[in-house]
Amino acid sequence: MIKQFIEYAKQLFMLTQEIQPNKADIKEAREEVKELRQELKELREHFKELTAAVQRLAYEVRHVSENERHEREKLMLRLENEYLKFERRLPAVKSKKQENEQRDQI
Repeated sequence: MIKQFIEYAKQLFMLTQEIQPNKADIKEAREEVKELRQELKELREHFKELTAAVQRLAYEVRHVSENERHEREKLMLRLENEYLKFERRLPAVKSKKQENEQRDQI
């Protein structure tokens, strides 16, 4: 019986020694999980900020594109107006028939 008790005590002592490193490993793993969760939280926040920045840039690009399109339309209208003004200043082109009639009158 004493032999069996000593055997149980040895096993208990061995198991206790084996458990100690496991407890330390578990504690270390918990700390690592805690750090990884914090990093993940920071990365999510950073990702949200980047997403918002990309959305703002996309909006600005669309806005600039629309403004440029409007500016091109305005420029084309200005050119067309100037062309029409220029045409009005030119004397009317006479046809050959009109020129012949004019010569005949002289």
